[in-house]
Amino acid sequence: MNVIHITNSIDKSVGGPARSVPQTCAELASLGIHIKLLTQNSANKVPITETDRFIVAFKNLWGLFLYGSRLKSSEIDLIHLQHIWNPYIQIMAFWAQQKKIPYIITPRGMLEPWILARNPWKKKIALFLYQKKAIKRASYLHATSQMEAENIKKMGFNNPIRIIPNGIDLNETKQIKTFYRTKKMVFLSRIHQKKGIELLLEAWGTIETKGWTLEIAGNGEVAYIESLIQAAKHLENVRFIGPQYGEAKWNFLRSADVLVLTTHSENFGMAVAEALAVGVPVITTHGTPWEDLETYECGWWIQLSVSNLQRTLLKAMQTPTHELELMGANGRKLIENKYDIKEVARQMEALYQIVLKIPKNSNKII
Repeated sequence: MNVIHITNSIDKSVGGPARSVPQTCAELASLGIHIKLLTQNSANKVPITETDRFIVAFKNLWGLFLYGSRLKSSEIDLIHLQHIWNPYIQIMAFWAQQKKIPYIITPRGMLEPWILARNPWKKKIALFLYQKKAIKRASYLHATSQMEAENIKKMGFNNPIRIIPNGIDLNETKQIKTFYRTKKMVFLSRIHQKKGIELLLEAWGTIETKGWTLEIAGNGEVAYIESLIQAAKHLENVRFIGPQYGEAKWNFLRSADVLVLTTHSENFGMAVAEALAVGVPVITTHGTPWEDLETYECGWWIQLSVSNLQRTLLKAMQTPTHELELMGANGRKLIENKYDIKEVARQMEALYQIVLKIPKNSNKII
């Protein structure tokens, strides 16, 4: 089976998809699928180990257009588009339709209500001109959660949808958190208006934190980050520490007693999964699909508001150490049971077989 994946960027600055897409591609390759990942070059790319079955090709918009024009349907079985709205993705949607190559679209949260409410007229024009057609002609849509699948259906799209979460490579975590009395909460994500950081700072500044500290890690627009730093100037126990990558990220997560992600909208929330993978309980919002936090008793899943944050932050701070340890262990089990990258890749392979109508026990070499 030969599959092309298209994503606009694998730069570390773009957040979760820059990590989850290459990880999934690598695991699919380990199952015997030949994967070519097409993306744009950048200065701070996520490191990728290529193999004989997994290669990465960097192409700008014009280079991608030429590549698509020369693509032959006999050379490729399936195209997997990661994201929507972006012209880079639309180029390959166009060529997939022209060459009659089946394709899957993973919207990556770009059809969530909060996102659609941002620059709504631009999105309505894009839907009319090209995006609706591209989505409707997809063989399948891939959602990373039940919540995302339901929001896609509300948009009126009747394509078959397969729900497969993002995966976590548990080999990357190396160590599990063992010490739970740091009295530190951390925020780890792209610094953006949709992440609700203003609400977090407001809630934090109005409660008695009793020796707890809050460290905020991530990158984003310099002017916006500076405005947040200014807003938190009077909070002595709040620090902005910049982006954390690789082992520094895992050490940062393990240093915390709780991760808090106050987002308005998230189709998955990689930071939540990564924190749980190393045994750190999580506070996040109904803007994420993480009801599992309550089901598995490994965190708090709340409606986003200052008052809810105030109550939940205090509840987390008052949770005894042994209970935080138990919540951390529960979170690790959750990731092992549902979000291991190897299982996610197997589910994705099964979806590809459905699209290509390959019998489960087919003798076709893949």
